[in-house]
Amino acid sequence: MRPETDKRTEENTPMKILVIKRDKLGDMLLTTPMLAWLRKALPDAEIHVLANDYNAWVLAGNRDFDRIWTLPRVKHAGRVRPGAALTSLKLFWQLRRQEFDWVLVANGEESPRAIRRGLWLGGKNTVSYVQSASTYPKLSHPLPTPLGEHESRRLARLVTAIGLPLPATLPNPRYVLPEKDALFARQWLTEQKLKPGGYIVLGLGARRAKKQPTTQQVLDWSAAVAERWGLATVFMWTPGKSDNPLYPGDDEVAEPVLAANSPHIHPFRGPLDQALGLIWHARTSIFPDSGLMHFAAASPGGVLGLFADTAKSPPPSQWAPIGPRAEWVEAPLAVAELPDSLILDRVGILLRPGG
Repeated sequence: MRPETDKRTEENTPMKILVIKRDKLGDMLLTTPMLAWLRKALPDAEIHVLANDYNAWVLAGNRDFDRIWTLPRVKHAGRVRPGAALTSLKLFWQLRRQEFDWVLVANGEESPRAIRRGLWLGGKNTVSYVQSASTYPKLSHPLPTPLGEHESRRLARLVTAIGLPLPATLPNPRYVLPEKDALFARQWLTEQKLKPGGYIVLGLGARRAKKQPTTQQVLDWSAAVAERWGLATVFMWTPGKSDNPLYPGDDEVAEPVLAANSPHIHPFRGPLDQALGLIWHARTSIFPDSGLMHFAAASPGGVLGLFADTAKSPPPSQWAPIGPRAEWVEAPLAVAELPDSLILDRVGILLRPGG
């Protein structure tokens, strides 16, 4: 239902909603269940999304909103971009003129910067999670941060301020693979003498070593997958050194894997969009807790997510992969502690027909 006091509703004018989501790629993907629920619950509403030039592409092909506004990053790689600052200012003035009925600051917890931006847009109602409502007296709907919920459900819960009950089950996160990335994957697989569905993807996409499989685990898991199921392994990692403050990489783990020259492993070191093409054609994937894990969960083959030391790191209860084929395992301190048998059992579940 919609609020009785909403003038647009009384005038039979479509409600205008803006969802602000300007952070990481995986976080944007986890916003898609909220968008899908908004579209289903309010089919006549005009739904807008404010993203940035880093994460807007995640929503390409998604039909659960009407318009996306893309802000350029004012700061990139530690440098200020004056032209981007001017473009952002113009875009914010355009957004103010939209006169939104609802502005949803789509963060799973309080984000002072995002809240300030949301309030500046001058919507009739602005919704956000806060620690203390008194900190933001102009916020029409300050909500307490829900505890013990998955991030996707936290984000979707923001729509309850509009008067929409949260469904027991939300739609799964959704990503539409562009045809150019599907074409790249098919060409690359042909060059490697692989076929779609004839391999798994094993990745190192995590910034903390404790969440990553070791070199020996990569070698052992890929050998076991080849022996048990006749599947090759496409091995992915983030290039660069782990001590890079801006873009930490995984070369220290990847280099000895490559040096082993395993016949089962096909290394891939390329851009993210091409990596997603290969993930979408895989039988299944294994990734540490990361943005790539969430994308893999949205792929046809699904994913096994790796978590560790959740007393200090975000737990699966908040960040587990979501999808029709999604499994996860948790190590007390480091993924290195996980037995191979546990990993292979979970992979076997994902490889079952309909699993």
